[in-house]
Amino acid sequence: MNDPLSEVITLLRPRAVFSRRYSGAGRWGVRYSAFGEPSFCAVLEGSCRLTVDGHIPLTLESGDFVLLPATPGFSMSGFEPVRLERFDPNVTSKVLGDVRHGTRGGRPDVRWLGGWFAFDSPDTALLVSLLPSLVHVRGVERLSTLVRLVGEEASDRRPGRDLVLTRLVEVLLIEALRAAPGEDAPPGLLRGLADPHLASAMRQMHGQLARSWTVAHLAKTAGLSRSAFFERFTRTVAMPPMEYLLAWRMAVAKDLLRRQELGVAEVAERVGYGSASNFSTAFRRHVGRPPGRYAREG
Repeated sequence: MNDPLSEVITLLRPRAVFSRRYSGAGRWGVRYSAFGEPSFCAVLEGSCRLTVDGHIPLTLESGDFVLLPATPGFSMSGFEPVRLERFDPNVTSKVLGDVRHGTRGGRPDVRWLGGWFAFDSPDTALLVSLLPSLVHVRGVERLSTLVRLVGEEASDRRPGRDLVLTRLVEVLLIEALRAAPGEDAPPGLLRGLADPHLASAMRQMHGQLARSWTVAHLAKTAGLSRSAFFERFTRTVAMPPMEYLLAWRMAVAKDLLRRQELGVAEVAERVGYGSASNFSTAFRRHVGRPPGRYAREG
């Protein structure tokens, strides 16, 4: 039986692009405009304040890890009132070397590793919508180790660097998301997997994608009545169960078509369609072009 969280991260196809060490001392504060790409921050020592648009301010401490799957505007600062210095992440991400905010020289009040990466998936918007907009994890040693490895690998140019970074970022994402308290997460994948009834149905959907699922079948798997399951799934995952199943089937189909290892009929069978024509009709309605053309265009 497949793991939905691992499958989502795999389909997102994360690839590490950039990481850098930052520090701050004295009176300092920076404001970053919305970036859109996923980013992370790991506090190495000291503490500071983080305010992400749409969320309450957080005090970050040594050992904290923050993940923003689709980075909105945010600010970071010390604890004294200060006028924020504005940065455009699309420009500053191209600058090399460590960054110091506030007082130059001397021991900093806080040091952190910040970075961002891209998702190489045509379904990034859908898959990211299933994740919390902000993940804050405190005191997880495994995450600290992974962040250190990402920072070391990103700063070197050793053979196999890109592949190692890709795998490290995949593991980093999974560790961060499963360390986050799912029952407190906003509606989406983590919230669904934190519900024992829904998690059972979601794992069955992912593990047997080719099966002819109905809401009644899924409700039985979840141990709920049909109406209770439909309402609970829609409220917890933020979309009705059959809409979730269709979106997931199409995401998997697009991934298989991009690889060009299977024909359209084989892809149709893999994602639960009895015929290539039915699959082509559904795919064209969902994606806007037929599967054969989608595969050729890569």
